[in-house]
Amino acid sequence: MLRTLSIFLFLLAAAALSAAPDASRARLLAALVAPADQQVAAVRALVGLEDAALVPTLTAWRAAELYLVTTGTASPVPALLAPLPGDADGRLQALAVADGLPVKDPATGQPLTFAPKELKALDTTAPLRRAIRDVLEVAGVADPSPAVRRESIERLGQSRKADHLPLLQARLAIEFSPAVRSALQDAIAFIQLADPAVEVRLQAITDLAAAHSLAAAARFKEQIALPADAPGAASPVELAALKTAVKTIEDHWSRVNFFGNLFRGLSAGSVLLLIALGLAITFGLMGVINMAHGELMVVGAYATFVVQNLFAAAFGPGSLAFNFYFLAALPVAFAAAALVGLVIERGVIQFLYKRPLESLLATWGVSLALQQTFRLVFGPANVQINAPAWLQGGTALYDVAFAYNRLFVIGFAVLVVFGVWLVLNRTPLGLLVRAVMQNRQMASCIGVKTTRVNMLTFAFGSGLAGLAGACLSQLGNVGPGMGQLHIIDAFMVVVSGGVGNVLGSVAASLGIGVTDQLLQPVLGAVMGKILVLFAIILFLQWRPGGLFPTRSRSLD
Repeated sequence: MLRTLSIFLFLLAAAALSAAPDASRARLLAALVAPADQQVAAVRALVGLEDAALVPTLTAWRAAELYLVTTGTASPVPALLAPLPGDADGRLQALAVADGLPVKDPATGQPLTFAPKELKALDTTAPLRRAIRDVLEVAGVADPSPAVRRESIERLGQSRKADHLPLLQARLAIEFSPAVRSALQDAIAFIQLADPAVEVRLQAITDLAAAHSLAAAARFKEQIALPADAPGAASPVELAALKTAVKTIEDHWSRVNFFGNLFRGLSAGSVLLLIALGLAITFGLMGVINMAHGELMVVGAYATFVVQNLFAAAFGPGSLAFNFYFLAALPVAFAAAALVGLVIERGVIQFLYKRPLESLLATWGVSLALQQTFRLVFGPANVQINAPAWLQGGTALYDVAFAYNRLFVIGFAVLVVFGVWLVLNRTPLGLLVRAVMQNRQMASCIGVKTTRVNMLTFAFGSGLAGLAGACLSQLGNVGPGMGQLHIIDAFMVVVSGGVGNVLGSVAASLGIGVTDQLLQPVLGAVMGKILVLFAIILFLQWRPGGLFPTRSRSLD
């Protein structure tokens, strides 16, 4: 297994071998063939060497899988043995450390092959293995990948070995990545905590406090807890500096957690808003208690799943075009949910206007039928929807993490609210909707086709639920029972914001989402939701019409 790993790493590095500086490669090769009494010093001199072959070569050497191949020339060639492609006899070919290419016979020009035990591995001694271990321990500091460099530097800082300090300081002078530079500064300060000079230790404490290092805070607390007469206990001056540093770090992360919870609350409120907007139209404006609203949202989520699979089949799951499937899925989700809503309105709802109890029971039955349909078509298990590349990952500002998918949901919710406002207040359809919902009889008397308006209004609200489902598909798995998890929250938003008022739905959804996220770290997820529900009940006792109660001639 170790041989396979070494060969794999070596082959990965082979593409970069020819681009490595000649001086670096020469130093590595010289260490491999140095006299036995000079090999340990030659290997230790490789610390900080930036060469793609360094790690796989030294790893193979320490594992006794590095060989000197004689080709008839004056000097043997350091090489690793790898399986020969297409050879059924189990023979191995030698890959030269110098360039990663097969070692060839000078006479025939063909690659040399060997039986598994035909060559003897390069010898190692205990001091040499320790030297190789020390070099490999710090090899990641010069790795081409910033992530690998950062991980290696953090590990060296936690080791607190003074021998690593010159290497880290030298790397800091040439490092270009801000994240890696920050890790270097922290690692240097960690090592300097053990410096004999008090001034250096105090400066290291100050630097780690300024960096807001949680690992440093844990170490500082351990030091503060030591008795005054214990070995390694801090002096009074250091003790005061340690306490100040711990307070600085904890205050910083308290602010970070607060704003992180606030951001998550805004994103959760945006999700609630997307779910509740359609309900604000079907329930708030039309007066229809639609218990199948959650399933209309699931229709949009499954429509996104279907579009994803179509793009994956047409372009491949890793292609550039695949990353645009979600933009194509949004209008498809709206249209699919609107079409299903249209069927529900024509088949069930149109017979139950002004009969809220019957419409509640009927739509509850529709929701159960839709759930079973989802199970029959897509299966009872959740389906996985992969986020496009541009929605994966996130960014950080002052240590507050912002996930791209949540940022998108917030921005998309703003666009949807603006679009709904335009439709209701700046289009002929919106004028007709408001007229019918305020006074249906008067609107009918002046020639408005109320049946068509009802149909289009319900389809529009259902389409908004489909958009909510598409967005929710980027935040978690999609399953047949997904709608039941959100329908109660959606009704709470509509009722507490003011039935039929879009502005009230915006305020209520953001208020509920932010409050829930701020309470959860303190009270837990369950108690936080219970307290939010209790607060909504008390609020409705005080203001039965919600934040912005709807007034119309039909209600006066």
